Amino acid sequence: MMKKRETLKRKDNVIFFPGFEKRLISKGIENLHNKKFSDAIDLLELAREYDPDNDEILIGLVMAYFEASAFEKAREIAKEILRKGVGDYFQMVDLYLTVLIQLHEYEEIITTIELLLDEKEVPPDKFDHFLTILQFSKKMLQNPAPAVERKQQKEENNPQKLNLFSLNGVNEQMLLVSNLAEKNIRPYFQEIAEYLRAETGNFFLKTILLTLLKEQEIDSPVTVNKFEVRKNVIPVKLPEVRQQPKMLEVKAALENHLESRNPVLYQNIITLVERIFFISYPMELEPANAFAWAAAFHFLAEEYHGFQSKKTEVAKEYDVKPEEMEQAIRQVERIEEISYPNL
Repeated sequence: MMKKRETLKRKDNVIFFPGFEKRLISKGIENLHNKKFSDAIDLLELAREYDPDNDEILIGLVMAYFEASAFEKAREIAKEILRKGVGDYFQMVDLYLTVLIQLHEYEEIITTIELLLDEKEVPPDKFDHFLTILQFSKKMLQNPAPAVERKQQKEENNPQKLNLFSLNGVNEQMLLVSNLAEKNIRPYFQEIAEYLRAETGNFFLKTILLTLLKEQEIDSPVTVNKFEVRKNVIPVKLPEVRQQPKMLEVKAALENHLESRNPVLYQNIITLVERIFFISYPMELEPANAFAWAAAFHFLAEEYHGFQSKKTEVAKEYDVKPEEMEQAIRQVERIEEISYPNL
């Protein structure tokens, strides 16, 4: 958290910290070079939210996902790069084909290369290279890998344990957890419960795991540890993460005070509110007064935008005690620091 806040830029109605995306990119590329691929993914994906067309971010993500063996994600972003025309086109095609080879998508490789050859735009120095890949793909399509190898590869891509504690970064964890959405989560319940109970672990990921347990109507109690506080909950009885009662009260208060007079600021604040309550779910943060939280979000958003607001005036507008609003401000700042600890 910045000790002295600078005036923020705005992009698509989202609060935009000065130089924030550059630090994300720099740190992400540094982690990529140091072979810390999951950390690189975490930072570059966040940077992508601020600058979705940045070629350095997109190419870095393809490389990081590729090295992390997340080939489907690498393919998705590589296709996006080609669609947007980012970077050197034929280098990007080469990168895309490399990903497809790992996925054994030989039909797509053949289609892509034949289309390039038909257009007669392949540079001479690339012609033999693409032709070799084309011939290789046709050969592999005619002689597919034995069923045993395919089964082994499938098992490797769908591990029987999540191993949440052994993974280096949030994105590696998320890649595994995302596979649970369409599976029976019960075989993983004890491992997930242990992760939720631990003092360590990523709060965002803990929220995702809780929502998965709720969606699959798990009625066994679990202990959630966040902010050095433990809370016992039954997942199926929890409110929806986007329907938390206090969050809805906060949003209603902000709507009454801001939506009509400053809709842009209102939308920025709502984004911040949803992020803070998502990370803190299902904990009940102090103060209990929802209006104190609304005042805190209002004050912080105005300060982020360079407005010189007085805490006493904002507190008075929401009819709350200044010390209650100050307590909520400190909580928001703490959660923001937890969200981005290395920046």
